[in-house]
Amino acid sequence: MHKAGFVNIFGKPNAGKSTLLNAIIGEKLAIISPKVQTTRHRITGVITEPGYQIVFSDTPGIIDPKYKLHEKMMGAVKSALEDADVALLIMDAKDSLEENLELFDSLRLKVPAILILNKMDNLSKADMDTLLEKARAWGKAKVVVPISARQQKNIKELMQEIVALIPEGNAFYPDDTLTDKSTRFLVAEMIREKIFQLFEEEIPYHTTVIVTQFQEKETLTKITAEIIVTRDTQKGIILGEKGKSIRELGTLARQDIEKFIERKVFLELFVKVRGKWRDNDLYLKEYGY
Repeated sequence: MHKAGFVNIFGKPNAGKSTLLNAIIGEKLAIISPKVQTTRHRITGVITEPGYQIVFSDTPGIIDPKYKLHEKMMGAVKSALEDADVALLIMDAKDSLEENLELFDSLRLKVPAILILNKMDNLSKADMDTLLEKARAWGKAKVVVPISARQQKNIKELMQEIVALIPEGNAFYPDDTLTDKSTRFLVAEMIREKIFQLFEEEIPYHTTVIVTQFQEKETLTKITAEIIVTRDTQKGIILGEKGKSIRELGTLARQDIEKFIERKVFLELFVKVRGKWRDNDLYLKEYGY
């Protein structure tokens, strides 16, 4: 018997969705691909093991319905609900349980759900037990699992629960056609996406982005990236008058990257001209093509 299913992760913006996805997929990462949709990346990670394949998808943070709903984001959340076999509902254990459950209720789930209490390491055992009892009393999740995504605690137990709930079926993806995509790759893609948004005509097609530094410091992640173009005129356009364009590009990219890695980011961008990088094997290899 082989099992296969789509498992989508839902939660507020600070619940730890990306951290969970990274903890689950860890070193086994087969694919992390940014499917560019209008407003965001839907990050997909595939785990293939003997006996099962799970396609994980991280959705944008669910915005609190107390405020005016951000329709596009919620549209993305709704579409993710439609193609899920199992929903992972993740919340920060220190956040209000009532508020999160109200939020999860508003999703009107039609698929089995696992309620995940993340950042369990921040609570005492007594508080955790009380929270678990209340969470189970909600009754709409098949199971409630406390974890620490950052410390990778209870991830194995969570995986067992997920595998138990996914349907029987054949794998969606062949094992061998999937490529490794690192966080650096995704960061470069996010910068490149902004170039597509901000510049006209040929510019984006003559451009590639290389992340040359990715350093996790105590309070933030320092990222340096080079934007490679083929001509000086293109460099001028990307820099803009007195550096105005590249600053805008940097700000937009940084906001996306921070959302994705869930940390503050210091982003430095440089523009370099490499005449025929698209025809040069050495350059292409260096740039990961």
